Amino acid sequence: MILIVLAAVCIITVPITGGHLSRLSELPLRWLWMAPAALVLQTVIVTIVPGGNERLHAAAHVASYLLVGAFLWGNRHIAGVKLIAVGALSNTLAILANGGVMPAARTAQHLAGLAESGGFQNSAAVSHPSLLWLGDIIPVPGPLPNVMSIGDCIIFFGLLTLLHRQCRRPALAPA
Repeated sequence: MILIVLAAVCIITVPITGGHLSRLSELPLRWLWMAPAALVLQTVIVTIVPGGNERLHAAAHVASYLLVGAFLWGNRHIAGVKLIAVGALSNTLAILANGGVMPAARTAQHLAGLAESGGFQNSAAVSHPSLLWLGDIIPVPGPLPNVMSIGDCIIFFGLLTLLHRQCRRPALAPA
């Protein structure tokens, strides 16, 4: 949930700085169906049907990142997308190194006030995590507690770059 709030904050900064969100409609997006498909897949495995075959859930989690990766590759020509891709790749590496789950630092989870729940979790404390420094190590306490990764931070910086480059006022023509 906090990731959605942070994305909304990124979007809100556009009109505050004089940009126009309507310019997003001019983005020449390719393979647009892949991003929502990845989101639906993650929602299904984490929220709708978290129980079941853990290997199948982990494979679906990795597949959702592959869909996002393909979408980002197809849109690499857009300002900010390469940064978003670096963050997504960072997250993907951590997930692949840990059997399809983003490793989370127990300390970060504790500081954020999170408790492990049953069923498949896309982010979880794993025994003997690999690449934990790329995992969810940044605690976000508060009303929407969560843990974030360095990759998530890079993704949001890329999103800000994309939004502000695409939505800024056009340059004035020389007089």
